[in-house]
Amino acid sequence: MIIRTLLAAVVAAAALLTATGCAVGRGQQTVGSYIDDATITTQIKARFADNTQVAATSISVETLNGTVLLSGFAKNATEKTMAESIARGVNGVRSVKNEIVVRP
Repeated sequence: MIIRTLLAAVVAAAALLTATGCAVGRGQQTVGSYIDDATITTQIKARFADNTQVAATSISVETLNGTVLLSGFAKNATEKTMAESIARGVNGVRSVKNEIVVRP
């Protein structure tokens, strides 16, 4: 009987310690913020796809708390600059880190 009670207490304590509440990931991003970031990323990718000057499949877009990270490869400096400009034009973007590499 004592072992069962002790086991139940350990299980309950473990459950309380591992509960994350509304956090989505390791950075403790809220669900609302996560959805906002996903929306920003989707809008940027859609605008890349609509733009003939940007190769949407060659550029990766990640967003965290409104900060957009662009990475991948561009054919020239104009494409790199255009991708950053498109990202900055999306509602909710706080800043853009452009790490796109121009292929020689």
